[in-house]
Amino acid sequence: MSRPDQLLRLCLVMVTSLGFNATDVDAASVRLPYVTADKIAPELRAAAAHGATVDALLILRDQADLAPAELVAVRTARVAFVHRTVHAVATATQAPLRALLDALAVRYRAYAIVNAIAVEDVTLDVLQRLAARDDVAEIESDLPVRIDLPGPVAAPAATQAPLPPGIEWGVVKINAPELWALGHRGGGVVYASADTGVQWDHPALKTHYRGWRAAKQKAKHAYSWWDAVHSDSSGNGTNPCGFDSPTPCDDNGHGTHVMGTGVGDDKLGNQIGVAPRAKWIACRNMEEGFGKPSRYLECFDFFLAPWDAAGLNPDPARAPHVISNSWSCTASEGCVPRSLRKAVKAARAAGIFVVASAGNSGSACSSIATPPAIYPAATTVGATDANDALASFSSRGPVTIDGSGRRKPDLAAPGVSVRSSVPHDGYGVLSGTSMAAPHVAGAVALLWSARPDLRGEVGVTEQALHAGANPAVSAAGTCGGTTSADIPNDLFGYGRLDVAAALQALP
Repeated sequence: MSRPDQLLRLCLVMVTSLGFNATDVDAASVRLPYVTADKIAPELRAAAAHGATVDALLILRDQADLAPAELVAVRTARVAFVHRTVHAVATATQAPLRALLDALAVRYRAYAIVNAIAVEDVTLDVLQRLAARDDVAEIESDLPVRIDLPGPVAAPAATQAPLPPGIEWGVVKINAPELWALGHRGGGVVYASADTGVQWDHPALKTHYRGWRAAKQKAKHAYSWWDAVHSDSSGNGTNPCGFDSPTPCDDNGHGTHVMGTGVGDDKLGNQIGVAPRAKWIACRNMEEGFGKPSRYLECFDFFLAPWDAAGLNPDPARAPHVISNSWSCTASEGCVPRSLRKAVKAARAAGIFVVASAGNSGSACSSIATPPAIYPAATTVGATDANDALASFSSRGPVTIDGSGRRKPDLAAPGVSVRSSVPHDGYGVLSGTSMAAPHVAGAVALLWSARPDLRGEVGVTEQALHAGANPAVSAAGTCGGTTSADIPNDLFGYGRLDVAAALQALP
């Protein structure tokens, strides 16, 4: 079997080699309703017309019931419970469908955090056969689509007071140095980012990488890195990092930049990160700017219980405390509003804090319209500039794409002209809500460094972030019937992040 074929069955092997079966836990499940009569997404049916083959995501009807996770007090036990439960349900329900796919010689990859299977190069006839099964709730598109990631911008004008030497303006703005002065820099916390990859040996990131072994001056990437890019999506047949990269690599630069804002510091004056003593891990979920739902899902699966370099032996004890997501899964990629909802809910149920960028489709109202930013289980972040003005590009609420009218975003953070690490050991300036999200994720790392007793207490930590936020954000207009005078609102939520005030607001 070729390596690509082996990789397509990695999660199948992972599910069936965990050393337990469904009877070891209460593998309670809930059944999803059928979305439409034929279950096949219309855009997927259209793409598969006239004999064309497509990639699709099969969502199974039986999904893990994770409500009992709330009763598990200890975070490590909670992560283990969620991991056990989702894999027990996947093991118990996927076998008949996998057997059919094997018989049809369909290439596939199985997941557990959402009970789903991604299939490759299938015809409409095969899709219809799969849709006829009772164990399949719906079939979504898994076609790759290019994403608009933030590009370089001009350096900001001097519009603020002089900064402390070497500390980036956004880090100062959210008052992170106040926690540093108390000895809280993120120590003991694991920070994760799913993005375009990372230059792991960048001077600002290398010593903060969980896989780095300083004593041996070498890295061990198992359990700290996973490449969910297994094949070409851009159409050029190649990738600067290759596919299934065994070492962290960034084929775009975006991932290295956002990671630096979360944890970066080269100890030579480039204090770019909010939580410089946190340890980071990463998963690549985009291929030269092209994303697809299955890759996003695979990274969530990896973070719930990181596995070794072969994709085996998952260990929930190595799960990160916080995940920063500076990406969005658009409708053009096949992501309907519910696509990744259960993955984000499962991560939160495990006590993992999920942060999502709001998107760069402002200043229109209800422009927060894509997963994972639309979900209540994620903390959604808009972007502000150095003068605490809401960026014109920052997406606004309320969320109407799913009919909920949900208020979003939750917070705002520095996202205009943010300087951070870029590949080839450099530093560059980018703007976007992508740059704002890691400020909040880094702030969570600082808070949980200061208060180890609250690690995994996502709701309590969210409330403190909301209570400590600075509401004095300049934002014109009305969205969802709210203006900047209403706190919270659908422009910037509770306000601009202030991690020092949030620490004071913790119980």
